[in-house]
Amino acid sequence: MNPIKMPEDINHPRRRFLSTAAMAITAAQFGMLSSANAEASSETATEIPPVKPGTNTSFSSMKQIDAGLLNVGYAEAGPADGPAVILLHGWPYDIYSFVDVAPLLASAGYHVIVPYLRGYGTTRFLSGETFRNGQPSAVAVDIVALMDALKIDKATLGGFDWGARTANIIAALWPERCKAMVSVSGYLIGGQEAGRTPLPPSAELQWWYQFYFATERGQAGYDKYRHDFAKLIWQLASPKWNFDAATFDRSAASFANPDHVAVVIHNYRWRLDLAKGESKYDDLETRLAAGPVISVPTITLEGDANGAPHPDAASYAKKFSGKYAHRQIKGGVGHNLPQEAPQAFAEAVVEVAAEA
Repeated sequence: MNPIKMPEDINHPRRRFLSTAAMAITAAQFGMLSSANAEASSETATEIPPVKPGTNTSFSSMKQIDAGLLNVGYAEAGPADGPAVILLHGWPYDIYSFVDVAPLLASAGYHVIVPYLRGYGTTRFLSGETFRNGQPSAVAVDIVALMDALKIDKATLGGFDWGARTANIIAALWPERCKAMVSVSGYLIGGQEAGRTPLPPSAELQWWYQFYFATERGQAGYDKYRHDFAKLIWQLASPKWNFDAATFDRSAASFANPDHVAVVIHNYRWRLDLAKGESKYDDLETRLAAGPVISVPTITLEGDANGAPHPDAASYAKKFSGKYAHRQIKGGVGHNLPQEAPQAFAEAVVEVAAEA
């Protein structure tokens, strides 16, 4: 067969997904998949219809459920008996990053769950005594607890920023719960040891807000100006995304959560080893600090205009030992890739789920 090259336009109606057979052949030959070079068989996965970003402004169903330490707020779409997909947002974003992705996946027959992480939206701690911990392993445990509460044994996970880190951790530590994964900006597992390592000045400059959060002034400033702060991060992280006020305000409402500031500040202070975590997560953090390889089928995505710090794809390709592909999404796509390029993200989810 002749190689089939996908159109670069992320909304092209004829974009197809690579078949299972073609992916297996390419993985065996090259150790990783390539959407530009793999061959296609006569069988293709469900085609995702074109969608203009910003088409949807709400979710069809919002629910709450007790799960682990939390009462979790989440959006739900698609048939309850469909293959499960859990979509995970980052900071300073929320579930509306997936407001166009969720109906696309639902129309393809997937059971889609989009939870507010701890400290966002309608998710609340069940006890006022619980430490408002933002360390990555704790967030991952939240999602496993949510899966247990929803009686989901195994799901395809997709995310960006905090959400990608959370998906990475679950895929690495509990691969039996992760069918496949879509991760924006690649392999994001780290630990406090890595946070102690100085970076070149230009790289440190990009992390300015983490140093700001390390101070009491920074915590007070974020609390007072969280709306303006988040909007600035959106602009810096996605410099070519012309989002409107209504789009931003829908997500900004999530930051009014009473635990938001505490969780966010702890997350970034923990990363820099300026705040302690909880001892019950020590074993998980030890395993994560070793940089575990992820064995589940994975597609990593990167926008061509991501203004947030992110590693080069070549630097993490060997961290994925299963079927793997990386693709860059063109068209001025920034850090909030699912919301800026929902069709490309949904296509990646369907493709990788079909490979598992």
